[in-house]
Amino acid sequence: MTATQRNLSAVIDPAKLDRLAEVAIKVGLGLQPGQDLLLTAPSSALPLVRRLAVHAYKAGAGLVTPILSDEEVTLARYRYGHSDCFDRAANWLYEGMAKAFSANTARLAVVGDNPMLLSGEDPTKVARASKANSVAYQPALEKIVNFEVNWNIIAYPSASWAKQVFPDDPLETAVAKLADAIFAASRVDQDGAVAAWETHNAVLRERTQWLNAQRFHALHYTGPGTDLTIGLADGHEWEGGASVARNGITCNANIPTEEVFTTPHCRRVSGHVVSSKPLSYQGTLIDNIQVRFEEGRIIDAKASCGEEVLRKVLDTDEGARRLGEVALVPHSSPISKSGLLFFNTLFDENAASHIALGQCYSKCFIDGDKLTPQQIAAQGGNQSLIHIDWMIGSDQTDIDGVRTDGSRVPVFRKGEWA
Repeated sequence: MTATQRNLSAVIDPAKLDRLAEVAIKVGLGLQPGQDLLLTAPSSALPLVRRLAVHAYKAGAGLVTPILSDEEVTLARYRYGHSDCFDRAANWLYEGMAKAFSANTARLAVVGDNPMLLSGEDPTKVARASKANSVAYQPALEKIVNFEVNWNIIAYPSASWAKQVFPDDPLETAVAKLADAIFAASRVDQDGAVAAWETHNAVLRERTQWLNAQRFHALHYTGPGTDLTIGLADGHEWEGGASVARNGITCNANIPTEEVFTTPHCRRVSGHVVSSKPLSYQGTLIDNIQVRFEEGRIIDAKASCGEEVLRKVLDTDEGARRLGEVALVPHSSPISKSGLLFFNTLFDENAASHIALGQCYSKCFIDGDKLTPQQIAAQGGNQSLIHIDWMIGSDQTDIDGVRTDGSRVPVFRKGEWA
């Protein structure tokens, strides 16, 4: 860690940082005695990584293995790498990760890199590298999207990220502000954070139980620029907050989280929708997304900013133009109330109801752990190399649940639970 990094880390409340690490291990992962932990993080997040290791070993971890990334190393590839390097990825690493997950190793990711790091780089190179990485990561990603192990994502307020969120503030002030925002959204800004998460999970569980009891056939969204019907997968199941992974361990995959979500039917989506917040994707801000669906597939897509990148994403594979997730988030969520654009999906998706292009979660099916990939596809689950969430909800969004007989039940009115 450089002297500058040490100085900036000093403005981050150590008690709250430790609380975040404790919540990640106890609530996010539910780490079990003897269980190994694979941890990835940006090098700037070392103060948090160290606290995570402390709490993991206190919880009885077998072995904690950290893998660190670095922004300057990433940029070196795009500025000096030969053309062929953008079609390569660390297959050996991801195969090893898949092997670790098969052996019940828990997975924890710390995010915090500059969200606009690659904004000045060749978008074709970025797209090629992203696709190569997505293909190589599949063996490990399948273990995660199928919830074979307990996993969790949290965030650290790096300097480069803080300057994106608070560009007009001095660097130390920006880092302190982002840290406070992360701690508040992650519910670790007060004592009793573990208990606070138990209460929050109970509220989300009530929402999922109500939705699962309704057995809606589809959701119908209306609002400015939006008239969209999203069919729900056959045998879908709503999830939210804490859930049980296939290894029997209860975990909270995302911290923070305000959503309840399920699997849409990838062949039964129709209508048009506009984004309600910008999407930050691999260094590009994609804003004012407008798409039109027919028979589940996006047939027309526009954006006022970042349209070229959006089109490259949609051309990743056949499943990239279809939905893999639909999530409900009230406009009054704490992250929405903060008024901040985090440029990070972990946070921004929890400010508004959203949909995700690409891969579905097998967890969001009744008895999903017993279904084959072919059965999931037959029930409407989507397959893709990508999974990208973008926000479509606002305080002007109405959502109706539509039953098989065509009758309707109000679910959201003006962005809030009805």
